[in-house]
Amino acid sequence: MVSRRLGSVAESGTVRISNIVSKLKQEGIDILSLSMGEPDFPTPDNITDACISALKDHFTHYTPSAGLPELRRAVAEKCVRDNDIPCKEGNVLITPTKQAIFMCMFAMLDEGDEVIIPDPTWGTFDACVRLAGATPKYLKLSPEEEYRVTPEGVAELINRKTRMILINSPSNPCGSVMTKGDVQGVADLAKDHDLLVFSDEVYEKIIYDGAKHHSIASLDGMFERTITANGFSKTYAMTGWRIGWIAAPAEIVKEINKLQTHSLTCVTSFVQKAAMEALKGPQDSVRRMVDEFRARRDLICDLMRDIPTLHCPRPKGAFYAFPKYDVKMSSDELAAYLLEKAHVAVTPGSAFGPSGEGFLRLSYAASRGVIKEALEKMKEALAKLPA
Repeated sequence: MVSRRLGSVAESGTVRISNIVSKLKQEGIDILSLSMGEPDFPTPDNITDACISALKDHFTHYTPSAGLPELRRAVAEKCVRDNDIPCKEGNVLITPTKQAIFMCMFAMLDEGDEVIIPDPTWGTFDACVRLAGATPKYLKLSPEEEYRVTPEGVAELINRKTRMILINSPSNPCGSVMTKGDVQGVADLAKDHDLLVFSDEVYEKIIYDGAKHHSIASLDGMFERTITANGFSKTYAMTGWRIGWIAAPAEIVKEINKLQTHSLTCVTSFVQKAAMEALKGPQDSVRRMVDEFRARRDLICDLMRDIPTLHCPRPKGAFYAFPKYDVKMSSDELAAYLLEKAHVAVTPGSAFGPSGEGFLRLSYAASRGVIKEALEKMKEALAKLPA
């Protein structure tokens, strides 16, 4: 029998769909996938070359558990330069971003604690909070407020059990971006109520239409109560490399590193060399990818306008569209129908919290050709369903 904690957590909805797609493709079925949050671009050559050089130099052994000192310094410099976070080497732990969420919740939460989480939300946030023995308190996001986390919404959920506020901007799955006023308001609440903040900023570079990213840890009095998680997967098309970081007060980094020593030990040595090159090398590839994501965002939103049953605001960040639909089916049923009848893979909104039901998540991290063909097939399949 598994533990009660694990029994209370569902498998990742996005990974489940990805596994189904992989199986169907192995069976020779051609699937158009809009399900995974994975850029279809190759990792830039300079990053791959740095990894190959490290392997040829036999850089294949353990590193310090918190990461290579030079990589931790490079991340700290990036945090200061790009985010105004007052960060030094001792404030950085190198770890896969998803692992960072898992370890941070285990390190900072106790049973009985509550964590305020956006809703809709990425399912891993909920799972990690529950696995740590704490309780997620869902903040229902509003389309009228562009699905942003607002201080007014957060304030309504704070009580004596609240331990942490979790924010994710730009967000998965809604593509929303918090304004400077939103971030400042949440910071003021965290200080007034002596709360921690966990800020997932992995999509910070993928942002459109003049929107700006604001790191909450950069605000007065916030660095000492904020854990900022970020990584290389989305910005540099490095999903398979499994490397990211947290930036936090040194005492928090030290405690979380205890978990790393008993789990990963350290991030893969030669991958850390590649990450160094990603931060220190040319950034032209990032700009090109973001420009292409913007074009794909515009394409998928324009195509959805021609599908009467789908309704979607234009996202300002990340690479997801989160349309509401009018069909009388659950999101799991509709996703299964589209996979069977149209051979298009999307993620059901049910994977993203209670408010996700009635929605689908479409990733436009696929090529324009795939997006166009997938939306044409979806339009045909949806037209066959009763209103």
